[in-house]
Amino acid sequence: MSSVLTSEVMPQTVDFLPLHGTDYVEFYVGNAKQAAHFYKTAFGFQSLAYAGPETGVMDKVSYVIRQNKLTFVLTTPLKTNNAIADHIYKHGDGVKVLALMVDDATDAWKQTTSRGAKTYLEPKELSDNNGKVVLSGIHTYGDTVHLFVERKNYNGIFMPGFKKWESEYNPASTGLLYVDHCVGNVGWNQMNVWVKFYEEVMGFKNILSFDDKDISTEYSALMSKVMSNGNGYVKFPINEPAEGKKKSQVEEFLDFYNGEGVQHVAIATLDIVETVTQLKERGVEFLKIPSSYYETVLDRVGKIDEDLQPLQDLGILIDRDDEGYLLQIFSKPLEDRPTLFFEIIQRKGAKSFGKGNFKALFEALEREQELRGNL
Repeated sequence: MSSVLTSEVMPQTVDFLPLHGTDYVEFYVGNAKQAAHFYKTAFGFQSLAYAGPETGVMDKVSYVIRQNKLTFVLTTPLKTNNAIADHIYKHGDGVKVLALMVDDATDAWKQTTSRGAKTYLEPKELSDNNGKVVLSGIHTYGDTVHLFVERKNYNGIFMPGFKKWESEYNPASTGLLYVDHCVGNVGWNQMNVWVKFYEEVMGFKNILSFDDKDISTEYSALMSKVMSNGNGYVKFPINEPAEGKKKSQVEEFLDFYNGEGVQHVAIATLDIVETVTQLKERGVEFLKIPSSYYETVLDRVGKIDEDLQPLQDLGILIDRDDEGYLLQIFSKPLEDRPTLFFEIIQRKGAKSFGKGNFKALFEALEREQELRGNL
């Protein structure tokens, strides 16, 4: 299996699960108040909404933060012996919910469960003076779930049960726009199981595949397939480990996350140099790329609009496909466990995922693994 980007015209079929993009990403965290402060300070999010005892929610608190079309929900349980507390104990801070925008959450639930999805949440209507939101949900890999969010009849701040979160502390945006894609790490020989799930249950297509020849170093390897919905607004690459001399980054994730889960969230920007400059000034740490990468990169990718030196200074990677090029960079893990991290990506026409950068990226990840004693 070599890496192939599917570009042939697909026969026109009715999309039984029309998705309009990512509605929000919900993280279960040990301390939502502090996590919200971190994401505001480091990444430039703004306060949006809050739910907790003051709004009638007695068992948990949730802080909602937003930057452009990028919405995060940070949720913490107020007591032990519940599903949220158990999730945090098992996985550490991590992504629980990838919420997807739909026109009809009830139909989305019916369509997916009739095709074999396991129910997480039966269709449920929430309402207040600002209208109603309908939610439904299904399980996916590990303890991760997809919620279908129907909010066409709602004009409140976020959804019923939340109040506007007013804050005097509102750092400037760093130019983060929306979720470009979310990558899941699954166990040995599980990639094709979940590829089949997304194809059959959600109507996604496998648009890109990488094998261990594409994504490997001297020490480790992985396999990956990129799943996309019909309009391309929602893309979920799925990684699994492959045999190597030493432990791969996917194996390290699975060990420390205690199972399958979201490895990274890729976030779009229109000016990656400006965005990454601001993020670094705010203390966000990124993987270091050796200067040797930049000696030959333009021979591989050709002419680009940007000056190379600022990209090299920041450690930004470059890759090209048939439709253009992209610029990308990967943060170090955002938790003490080496699990979830972020990718910042600027697409200049490219629809792919940076295959030409995999070796440099893997070697950078392996240097971090070695420092942790996990390679």
